[in-house]
Amino acid sequence: MNVRSFQLSDYRPITALLEDVLTEECYEQTMEAFARQLSWDSDLVLVAVENSEIVGMIIGTIDNNKGYYYRIAVSPLHQRKGIGRTLIQALRQRFEQRHVTKILITADEHNEPVLPLYESMGYVANDFIRSFQKLSIVAG
Repeated sequence: MNVRSFQLSDYRPITALLEDVLTEECYEQTMEAFARQLSWDSDLVLVAVENSEIVGMIIGTIDNNKGYYYRIAVSPLHQRKGIGRTLIQALRQRFEQRHVTKILITADEHNEPVLPLYESMGYVANDFIRSFQKLSIVAG
């Protein structure tokens, strides 16, 4: 598996993945944030590719010198294979390269199911932010 930055040719497979994995409400919210992040800094949108197929993606952002994991999605056929963990680690490296002061995980009803993954990687309750509606990629 290869993790790399988003490329324009990834747009259709990524939107199909998000549509498949997310609820309709979550998909709408995520697509708005996804578009904003792509226009600001596409290097914080990472994709996982296996056998030339996009099997996962993560959207991150930096706001006020803090790095945020915004949304992660892994194809149902490829879940429980370490793809999410690999995406989180790769984005963490990007944040560290940019010397963010803190790394946080946006926690809403849509990513509650993946919070245990972050916890298994050493993140604690103080790393989860539930009032992230003022984040630039969310608020616009």
